[in-house]
Amino acid sequence: MKRPRRHDPHRRDRLIDATLTVIAQHGVAGTTHREIAREADVPLGSMTYHFTNLDEILTEAFTRHANSIAEVFDARLAAAHTRAEAVEAVITLVTDDLLSPATDLVLTVELYVAAARNPALRAVTQAWMQRSRDALQQHFDPTTAREVDALIEGLTLHSALSTAPMTPAQIRHAIERHLRPDPESAP
Repeated sequence: MKRPRRHDPHRRDRLIDATLTVIAQHGVAGTTHREIAREADVPLGSMTYHFTNLDEILTEAFTRHANSIAEVFDARLAAAHTRAEAVEAVITLVTDDLLSPATDLVLTVELYVAAARNPALRAVTQAWMQRSRDALQQHFDPTTAREVDALIEGLTLHSALSTAPMTPAQIRHAIERHLRPDPESAP
């Protein structure tokens, strides 16, 4: 007797979310079709039904991760109306949004490492960096936006890898030092 097919319209999304969970737990190197299917509680065959290969699901999962962080970035910077508020938004992004929860930080580091060897994932990081720069350019010139984007990435990586990460006060100092008040706006 055949088992009835289970109607599961959200299975593909669950597989992408499960992939992020597996990456956070085991790293990209430990992410397999089997582990993803187990985490999503679906048959292993669902993986090949929804995705042509592991690179495809990794790309979609990391794209989802990058977009979720970029949305926070966009919202914080869009809410700023002055340069001073934009500086505060950048500080809050680093100290409150990018460094916690720890799972997001691990996923970001995994993406950076995997992107160093995988062109599809490098495209994900490039799109994410461009989106970050676009948000920053609402308040800063393009050169400053690129520099601040690199500073944010460096602060994030440093915090993830250091046994003695910078304190919020040190992060504030680093960002404020780079984004001192615009000389043209000074009296």
